[in-house]
Amino acid sequence: MRFETLRRFATASLIALAFAAPAAHAQPAQNTLRIGLTADPDALDPMLGRTLVGRMVFSSMCDTLVDYNEKLEFVPRLAESWQWAANGKTLTLRIRANAFFHDGSPVDAAAVKASLDRARSNPQSLRRSELGPIAETVVIDAQTLRLDLRSAFIPLLAQFADRGGMIVNAKPAEAAGQEFARNPICAGPYRFAERVAQDRIVLQRFDRHWEKDQYHFDRVVYLPIPDATVRLANVQAGSVDMIERILPTDLPNARRDRRLKLADAVELGWNSIIINTNNGAKADNVLGKDKRVREALELSLDRDILNRAAHAGEFVVGNQPFAPGTPYYAKELPPKPRNVARARELLREAGVPNASFTLMVPNDTERNAVAQIIQQMAREAGFDIKLQVVDFATSIAMSQKGDFEAYLLSWSGRVDPDGNVHTFFHSTGAQNDSKFVSPIIDNALDKARELTDPGERLKLYSAATAVLLDERPRIFTYHRKWFFAYSSRLSDFTANPDGMIRVRGLRWNAQ
Repeated sequence: MRFETLRRFATASLIALAFAAPAAHAQPAQNTLRIGLTADPDALDPMLGRTLVGRMVFSSMCDTLVDYNEKLEFVPRLAESWQWAANGKTLTLRIRANAFFHDGSPVDAAAVKASLDRARSNPQSLRRSELGPIAETVVIDAQTLRLDLRSAFIPLLAQFADRGGMIVNAKPAEAAGQEFARNPICAGPYRFAERVAQDRIVLQRFDRHWEKDQYHFDRVVYLPIPDATVRLANVQAGSVDMIERILPTDLPNARRDRRLKLADAVELGWNSIIINTNNGAKADNVLGKDKRVREALELSLDRDILNRAAHAGEFVVGNQPFAPGTPYYAKELPPKPRNVARARELLREAGVPNASFTLMVPNDTERNAVAQIIQQMAREAGFDIKLQVVDFATSIAMSQKGDFEAYLLSWSGRVDPDGNVHTFFHSTGAQNDSKFVSPIIDNALDKARELTDPGERLKLYSAATAVLLDERPRIFTYHRKWFFAYSSRLSDFTANPDGMIRVRGLRWNAQ
């Protein structure tokens, strides 16, 4: 149980940095909300973005067609209503009449069509697999858009509550190309004002927003603060007003602080080690070449100790893309217990008794702690793991290019199970960074998109999960619990299982 000693990695000097925040951030105007993020977001273009922190910024800047509440019920946004055809192959959207882009252009059916067509057809788009079942978008009238599907696609509304449904002004977006992310034009309650890499993203209130009365700040400023201890110290000192993802080990400190309020929710997603099995030259590594080595790595890990040492036992141990107790968890495929002797035997069989590889790790406190615990556990089985700590946005870009051997990555999860698997494990998935291919998985995930019966979908997802657990292109470890801390001067914040900080309704307390 010596891994318990690895719980704390921040130092007193890091805490001191929190109180040395620039003066511009130290004394905010009452109409500015400052939010501390775990990392600097990646591209601010919904077509290209893939980070949780990016989604948080998008939630204030780019309205979706639909959204969902804390009960995971769909609610209207830019689409004020929708109607499925009986065969599930046509979805008709009614676009609200009082929505505008940040440049003043109207958000009508033609604009929504252009935005969706860009996201589903652009070769650079990460939304292609999410919107791929759409065969044609047809404008019926100024406020009505019909979507004709190649086959029934039940998860489409869930995609529209995410980046696939974030509507941008397509004309300037097409003209700007990838530079659009430097000055995005969406239709949300706040418009883009400024970005300084690794320092801040500033959004300004958009006075023509259709629901402006629900947004009570003139500015929202997002500040990347990767170190969790520094992030907590900043909100305690009043240098920021709200932070996301408190470490479980920091909860006692936060709970004692009367200046703070806390909120939490269990995530929909997963955490895993991605193995590069087929993505370029770096797939030629001991893990990528032999599934026995991947099995040995998993058997060298004790998920319960990992949870206790890194997360004070607050998270949920798991070995699948779906958490235990959720509808699509395959109960017949539980995690295997740690078995160092069998792990060593597998490495000998594979001819690499001292297997060495590099694990890429985003530079936040939580994953650094997890990586160091994994490194020490695996060493007992014969693994020599080198840690490559990289800023989050860079790590995402490197993983897409195949510039990694193994990569420690989290996924915040989606309401529909398709959002937790298809883009990552289907051979055509835009975020299948390991480039692992399985016809069994492809067939199961494609069929599950067409069904409404949860029992039948469970059978298909379980079949795909069985292949994932046998081949191990990813090794799943745990499911997080979202913890948020915010100033006691704020009210009306609701924690959501998707991990988002939604600014809607949030306000200062009445004085």
